[in-house]
Amino acid sequence: MNMSALRRTVAVAAFALFVPVVAIAAPEATPWPKWEAHNEASNASIDHGGWDRFLKKYAHPSTDGIVRVAYGQVTPEDKQALAQDLERMTALPISTYNRVEQRAYWIDLYNEVTVKFVLDHYPIPSIKDTAGLMKLFASTPWSRKLVTVEGEELSLDDMEHRILRPVWHDPRIHYALNCASMGCPNLQPLAYTAANTEVLLEQGAHSYVNHPRGARVENGQLKVSSIYVWYKSDFGGTDAAVISHLKRYAEPALAAALIRLFSMPPGQR
Repeated sequence: MNMSALRRTVAVAAFALFVPVVAIAAPEATPWPKWEAHNEASNASIDHGGWDRFLKKYAHPSTDGIVRVAYGQVTPEDKQALAQDLERMTALPISTYNRVEQRAYWIDLYNEVTVKFVLDHYPIPSIKDTAGLMKLFASTPWSRKLVTVEGEELSLDDMEHRILRPVWHDPRIHYALNCASMGCPNLQPLAYTAANTEVLLEQGAHSYVNHPRGARVENGQLKVSSIYVWYKSDFGGTDAAVISHLKRYAEPALAAALIRLFSMPPGQR
């Protein structure tokens, strides 16, 4: 299941989450034992400067609240610098770092690999438009092995579903990973680091929940991103838990709309 298919908007009426007629289950969060290794005694820190400089130069929020990467403006020198930074990042013995450093590392690596993948195939309307190029390899942009870390070939799916989700069990991970499509949560215009990850995860959750592509009440229905349907288990496993999560981050207007909607008797919704 590729990420773009998970970003379609679906309607939530009353307490029921309605999915498309043809539903494809999201990938399970399946632990990869190798990546559970860590060293909490380690004081080593990771330099995210190369990726941070790229983002500050090329990732900018638009008036519609969506952060876009100016792929067409990336210079050959910066493209080469991005490739070199990825080589440096993938050469790190990440299993020897503490959990805080590891979390920032895997988030940044996922996003950096995604951006580089699109850049390597640019110009294309969307990352999903590269899927046709890989049919001969029976892979997608998310399932293809794109980098090697500690001798293991990894795909974007591996990083998300076999490392980040099963190790941290944090639904805010979904707001941190960018799938290079309009419906995705924003790519932050700065790198995640051990020092700022908590702040950025909270900002990402708040930003996405309060953007129309995340959640909105319309014509007596709560319409949400498919993230909340396909990954319901990450958000508590029930419709009520998903709604509680939305309320936690909702700004006053959305919060009031949610309260009105879900305080109504079922027959009036």
